[in-house]
Amino acid sequence: MPVASIIVPAFNVSATVSQTLDALLAQTFTDFEIIVVDDGSTDATSKVLSRYADDLRIRIIYQRNRGLAGARNTGIDAADGLVIGFCDADDIWEPTKLAAHIEHFRNRPDVGISYSGSSLINDDGADMGLAQSPQLQDISAAHILKRNPIGNGSTAVIRREVFREIAYRPKSERVRNWYFDETFRQSEDIECWLRIALTTDWEFEGVEGLLTRYRINSKGLSANTDQQLAAWERMVTKLSSLHPAFFARHVQPARAYQLRYLARRAISDLDSNRAVEMTKASFGQSMRPFVEEPAKTLSTLGATMVLRYGGPTAISVLMQRKAT
Repeated sequence: MPVASIIVPAFNVSATVSQTLDALLAQTFTDFEIIVVDDGSTDATSKVLSRYADDLRIRIIYQRNRGLAGARNTGIDAADGLVIGFCDADDIWEPTKLAAHIEHFRNRPDVGISYSGSSLINDDGADMGLAQSPQLQDISAAHILKRNPIGNGSTAVIRREVFREIAYRPKSERVRNWYFDETFRQSEDIECWLRIALTTDWEFEGVEGLLTRYRINSKGLSANTDQQLAAWERMVTKLSSLHPAFFARHVQPARAYQLRYLARRAISDLDSNRAVEMTKASFGQSMRPFVEEPAKTLSTLGATMVLRYGGPTAISVLMQRKAT
């Protein structure tokens, strides 16, 4: 039985999955298995994966498309490791990532969810000069709801016991457990993290370093902001029954943070009208993001105004200068 299982959900990722798998195979901590779940790919993903068929460290599971949550659930059920990590098939783990999390668990038996910061890369895999550098300690359920410190789906490494505690089986399933809610196609990560925080005693804690390279897709982002917001609101509605007092206290500030995030997505996609709409809505919900994170809130407001009045060229120049 390996110490760690690394689950790689894969859907139409023929261009990037080899880079992802090669990086995982190069981990300095070597007692692991890799479970690739081909989630009904229609491109050449299966052909690329066939090149790894002789590597005993890799298992490949093929299934009809169930979405990201469904691919992860299949991988978790198949995993033999004591800890389970996730790496999407277009992202990259640094060589020491798994070792850092294993050491973290050994030193901190009360931590169930370990994560790290991430550097951002573009479609070609080039470093964008930007990073996700989350808070690493003193993580509460309120912080998860507002800021989701895990940040992306390729940075978390989680004890197997955590998933045992939150497993459930909906009426539609006869043999498979669910850990991530497969009815979500967005916000499935934070729904799971928050459910863990509200229903178990496991702690969330990060380790130092930018140990994941997280790929930013250059395709349109803000076009999906309505869907992203709707999924987030549905997550709140679903989980509110677990702790009504918690949501009554924290949901408006958290919604303001979510709207600020969507404003930044719209800015990245040069969507002026959407950026203005999301920024105004954020301030309308709560001033807590401004009080707690004034620099980031003001930079969002400033970038929105530059995009609105200076146009795409002005904001593109500003973003390039920030990245250098």
